[in-house]
Formats: sequence, C-alpha cells, structure tokens
Amino acid sequence: MSLLKPFSKLPGLNTANILLVESEEQFQQSLADALVEETAVTVNVTTNSVCYISVAMSSLTTSTFIVPIRRLAKSLPLPVENEESRPRIDLVVFIINLTSELSFQSAEASLKYLDPGYFLGKICFMVTNARNASVPTERVDAVRKLAASLHCPLLFAEDQTPDGVTSATERLLTILKVAAGVVPMATALYLSNLTRCTVPPDIDQPSFD
Repeated sequence: MSLLKPFSKLPGLNTANILLVESEEQFQQSLADALVEETAVTVNVTTNSVCYISVAMSSLTTSTFIVPIRRLAKSLPLPVENEESRPRIDLVVFIINLTSELSFQSAEASLKYLDPGYFLGKICFMVTNARNASVPTERVDAVRKLAASLHCPLLFAEDQTPDGVTSATERLLTILKVAAGVVPMATALYLSNLTRCTVPPDIDQPSFD
C-alpha cells in the first residue's frame, strides 16, 4: 500500500478533489449529498464501492469551479488498483463520531498512509455528536490533542439537522477552495495556521473534582 501524495499528479483546471473518510459512513453520505446540492450536478456515476460525483459551482472569479467528490472511503489506505485513474486529492477530511471509540481509532490509524505534504494545510478533522451526554470528556480531549499535534483544523458539526449539515458543507467548501489553490492571495498552510486546533494549557492538568 503506497502513501497518498498531494502533489504526485497535476491539478485539473478550476478543479478540486475532496476525500471524505469515515469508518461508520453515517455522516459521510449526507455530507456528500449536501455538497452536491450546494452546486449543480454534472456527472454522477457509481461503480462498486467507489462513488464518483462531479459538481460545479461559481468560484470567487468568473470561471467555473468544479468540485468532484472523487471517493468516499471508510479508512486509508485507498486501493492501489485505482491509483492510476485517481485524481489529485486536494483535501482529506476525517469524520469522527465522538460516540464511537472505533471511529477515532480508525481515523488515527489512517494518518500513517498520508504523505507529509498533506499536513501542510490539506487535512482537517470534522467531529459529530459533541453534545451527546454519553461522550466521555477524555475522547473529546484526545481528538483535540490529535488535531493540535498535527496543526490541523478541528470542525464541530451537527449531523442531525439540515441546517447543521448545510453549515458543515459551507465550511468544508471554504477550506477546499483554499487547499486547491483557487483563492487569490491565500494558501492552504496559511489558512491552516489561522484555523488550526489548539489545546488549552490546563487540558493535561489533573482534575480535583
């Protein structure tokens, strides 16, 4: 299994590719559908476990910005048999369900299959069910520490309401535009430094409750 590399292929004209990774596939599909609804669908072809979706939207310029959601994956690495036809992935999004320890472990294990170039502003974490009373504080802290250690953004999403899904979609599209290099005077690394997760100084301090 080879590493997924961000600069091994040439980018397409006015095109960006996003990879959604979720072990449980609960929020992944609804988020993909919302990304499509946010724009105008041009192609929609499903082949076995691979979902290829091409959507078009108006960018900050007058040209057309194409956002193909090229793959929905449960985990990394991606199958090597599709490597030749796979486009360049501009942004990798790890979706973590905080009510599931397996979801967090799967995302953490997948990181080793990414080339270091992705850690320069081309990765973000999106978590769901943060308000669920059953979620242990230790798991929330673990996710925040992971994102902070990699200098990556950590987004909290509400996956149970249409407004929450729409909000998550808009935030992802904003990051994707920058990661793909279609926003003038902005780079993925610069945006990542502005939005990266930080850990409060007292998060590792013992509790006296």
